[in-house]
Amino acid sequence: MSRKILKTANGPFEIKPQEKSAWICLCGLSQNQPFCDGSHKKTLDEPEDKTYEYDEQGHRKEVESR
Repeated sequence: MSRKILKTANGPFEIKPQEKSAWICLCGLSQNQPFCDGSHKKTLDEPEDKTYEYDEQGHRKEVESR
């Protein structure tokens, strides 16, 4: 099973509570949703004009952009 991820960011979103920060996943790849697990690091070298699909093992392949 694979899913198409439409990347809106290449990193997590920080929520700053009083004592400790929480990082919320924005890339859609985290296995610990809604929290970031560092999976966004796989997206850092993606060109902006390409669309990728990631499988359950985190392998990506380019798919036709819409």
